Amino acid sequence: MYTRTDNPLHILQEVIDNAADEALAGFVQQIKVTLHTDGSVSIEDDGRGIPVGMHAEEHAPVVELVFTRLHAGGKFDKKDGGAYAFSGGLHGVGVSVTNALSTRLEVRVWREGKTHELVFANGDVLEPLRELDPVGRRKTGTRVRVWPDPKYFDSAVVPMAELVHALRSKAVLLNGIKVSLLIEKTGETRDWQYQEGLRGYLEEALGDAEKIIPVFEGKQYAADDDESFALGEGAQWVVIWTADGPVVRESYVNLISTTAGGTHEAGLRDGLFQAVKSFAELHSLVPKGVKLLPEDVFARASFVLSAKVLDPQFQGQIKERLNSRDAVRLVSGYAKNALDLWLHANVEYGKKLAESAIRQAQERARSSKKIEKRKSSGVAVLPGKLTDCESSDNSRTEVFLVEGDSAGGSAKMGRDKEFQAVLPLRGKVLNSWEVDRDRLFANNEIHDISVAIGVDPHGPNDSADLSGLRYGKVCILSDADVDGSHIQVLLLTLFFRHFPKLVEAGHVYVARPPLFRVDVPAAGKRPARKIYCLDQGELEAVQDKLRKEGVREASWSISRFKGLGEMSAEQLWDTTMNPDTRRLMPVSYGEPGIAATTKMFDMLMGKGESAQRRAWLEEKGNLAEVDV
Repeated sequence: MYTRTDNPLHILQEVIDNAADEALAGFVQQIKVTLHTDGSVSIEDDGRGIPVGMHAEEHAPVVELVFTRLHAGGKFDKKDGGAYAFSGGLHGVGVSVTNALSTRLEVRVWREGKTHELVFANGDVLEPLRELDPVGRRKTGTRVRVWPDPKYFDSAVVPMAELVHALRSKAVLLNGIKVSLLIEKTGETRDWQYQEGLRGYLEEALGDAEKIIPVFEGKQYAADDDESFALGEGAQWVVIWTADGPVVRESYVNLISTTAGGTHEAGLRDGLFQAVKSFAELHSLVPKGVKLLPEDVFARASFVLSAKVLDPQFQGQIKERLNSRDAVRLVSGYAKNALDLWLHANVEYGKKLAESAIRQAQERARSSKKIEKRKSSGVAVLPGKLTDCESSDNSRTEVFLVEGDSAGGSAKMGRDKEFQAVLPLRGKVLNSWEVDRDRLFANNEIHDISVAIGVDPHGPNDSADLSGLRYGKVCILSDADVDGSHIQVLLLTLFFRHFPKLVEAGHVYVARPPLFRVDVPAAGKRPARKIYCLDQGELEAVQDKLRKEGVREASWSISRFKGLGEMSAEQLWDTTMNPDTRRLMPVSYGEPGIAATTKMFDMLMGKGESAQRRAWLEEKGNLAEVDV
């Protein structure tokens, strides 16, 4: 189970999200959140109420299972497009996390003229489900009161600004639904109810900022006869381009706030860019020598995006980023078509928007030339096997250090040559942990890496010159197997030992290619899917999810990638190199700090530490046996 541990807000959001899902299904008119004086928080809705009957197979009340068992929610019933077809995610842990991390949790349900109550303590049932006084049949809903356990959190205080933002966004996305917050300590009450929805919210957030063109808003969802997407999938968006002031960007998937963006935002960016680019080219607005890029169109764009995705795949249980690859195509197609029509119906506004993007492109080009001029003297001859990128703007360029010529070939064909470079490495890089700096360049691979990235080897206390850095991201790209992990470790050893300032400045990354591909056949109106899995654990989770969705057992096929060279260029781009859909892990020192990290590297990579390594491996092996 995963959650944020800096404060209890996320475990409360799980309950708020459940109320919002009930509203999305059309059964809620009001959601009330109360901060009580004893530190507890209650969330109440006027929906149908969680079912209280006995589960036929589990022989326990359904409401109890919802708060104690994984994968017990109604969100998994999607065979016939159930009420939760567009719920906020299907990790299936949800309020189980809330219960597990609370000293006490009370659930009260009003349903079918009856009141029921159930009380938990530290995740276990304290007071079994019991029936209380009857109520009128029109009184329905659920109230959950939570006492977060402070031992699990850095601070037990709920951050007010973030809570207000979460509640207000629910009101924005659920047109007409009233969301209330009561603070018992002060008696303050705040209500949100937006009849204008996304547009009113974004205009309020931007204040008096000067608009370049009028507001562009729209929505589109897949119809019953859509061959590419499931019925109801799509997006609603409001985009405002401003000449000055702040840029506001918020996105949601099935009402879940995706603060780290994801593939739906990438789709919106791509759709807007393609529409503006084609409009500018059609009207011959782009000056000779100027190349429009997505960031030129997007630089002054503020937006609120609300996407509906049938089976959203998030990065982690806290759902900060959407990873569903189809969402790029989904949102991009709808947004491009809508903006195409709007621009051609409003040609003057279209020209103003295109001119704004062209100015951004020209400014970017001027900045890039300044950087190139500064680097023009004394540049070493670049290694012949380096396939360089076209751009020299190191704020967006990246180089992939790839294992072997075969994988290097796929990476070269699959990359975006505008900003991605590829440097194939022959065999395993030298273990450089105990190699003196003046002996490093005796190794050809290390020499080529240093020359390609434009930075000389240095120590942790040296004042390294990073002004010659040619790429903003140095990405280690190796196979997803044990051999690939070994190459990763050798390269990380090199960077930690001899290029520590690159790591400190956040320039080193590890690309994470998938080990498995699951081909899921078409079912009903749902098209065939390809799902990529990082490792065995993710593969098992995906298969479990498919079973919960009602996909017939063994109807899907599983392919295991033996290496990057086995992937087609398109697959490698889609899973590992495309900034919109890849998983790229930044490398940093983490909590233990440099001293502890150095000690660990000494033990793992030092030539005279074999006995200590053996003891460490045996200890880890014993721990693994205990865990199993």
